[in-house]
Amino acid sequence: MTAVMIGIDPHKGSHTAVAINAGEAPLGRMRVSACPDQAGQLLAWAQAWPERTWAVEGATGLGHLLAQQLVAAGERVLDIQPKLAARIRVLEAGNTSKNDPNDARSVAVAALRSRACREVTADDHAAVLRMRSRRHQDLGQSRNRVACRLHAVLCDLVPGGLPKEITAAQAARIIEQAAPVGAVGQARHDLAAELLADLRRSDAQMAESKKKLAAVVRASGTSVTGLFGVGPVVAAIVIGDASTVTRFPSRDHFAAWNGTAPVEVSSGGRKIYRLSRRGNRRVNYAIHIAAVTQIRYKHSPGRAYYDKKIAEGKTPKEALRALKRRISDAIYARLLADAQTAAASKDPGGQPGNDSGSSAVGFHPEHRLFGQATPGPQPSLRPAISARPVAALAPPRRKLRKVT
Repeated sequence: MTAVMIGIDPHKGSHTAVAINAGEAPLGRMRVSACPDQAGQLLAWAQAWPERTWAVEGATGLGHLLAQQLVAAGERVLDIQPKLAARIRVLEAGNTSKNDPNDARSVAVAALRSRACREVTADDHAAVLRMRSRRHQDLGQSRNRVACRLHAVLCDLVPGGLPKEITAAQAARIIEQAAPVGAVGQARHDLAAELLADLRRSDAQMAESKKKLAAVVRASGTSVTGLFGVGPVVAAIVIGDASTVTRFPSRDHFAAWNGTAPVEVSSGGRKIYRLSRRGNRRVNYAIHIAAVTQIRYKHSPGRAYYDKKIAEGKTPKEALRALKRRISDAIYARLLADAQTAAASKDPGGQPGNDSGSSAVGFHPEHRLFGQATPGPQPSLRPAISARPVAALAPPRRKLRKVT
């Protein structure tokens, strides 16, 4: 039997699939409409290749539903980034026309060539956290728009303007005390009252959303909320967008993904690093909130680290970026420990002496980076060093060859 890779180019109204073998030779293609039986039609078409793997472009975006349907059917599915498939199509020496079959074939070729393809798994609590966090963020943005509009209207009612930030109670007092003059003034007064009602409605929705978000975070059993400055909202954004933390080989990869690692722009003998604008900006924003929270409280270990960087000659922005990187490392350690604990609970057997579920390679929650949510005395920024036997630290012995 020949191993087959099936690339899928998903769209809103249809999906195009192209099957290729290990030599990248096309075996067949099919186009199905986006409908409830889309996965069934593709599976029936692919019965000719029992040893098959599916590669879906954007399995976390437009192709999410189809990828989840294939996974639920017991198929092996890979997630291919659109940028990677586009590079394959551009560098192809043959037909590079931009159409759905060529795009689907590029997805399949990218899955064969790339070693960084992520295997799609069934949605779990991370998907729930992602949905809830995005809903909460949308409500926050909607509230900000209403508050800005209300602020602009109240500035026309009150001479001299108002402070930059305003609450619903302050706005209600101003509207009650205002005495509109003429039809224009009365219309502006009525508009301010309507915007005030919208603001109060948004506040109620935000409060309810935060309660649901906190409940979902507690149900996930994460230890990320044990970090100083990481509340339910920050934890939901990080866990929801990171999904499976094991897809990051190290904390450096995690920092590059969330944009807290500096970007090297060196040339020749000059080594220069600049601020990264890459990565997941939602997670970067969440880490920024945690860093600002730590700096705000003088007793937090993050504030001590921030002051240390300032004393070393760093600017406030540079010190903040350094703190964000440290928080990223701490979050990665907690996520990795949670993942290994969950894996150990699912498979309690294992080899004798295996303590991966408890030690987590030095990333167990008891190795607390940046202290607890309510830090005690003498917080430490450095993770505890796991004890190693002397033999593990010694270099391996080499056999001496006898010279005759």
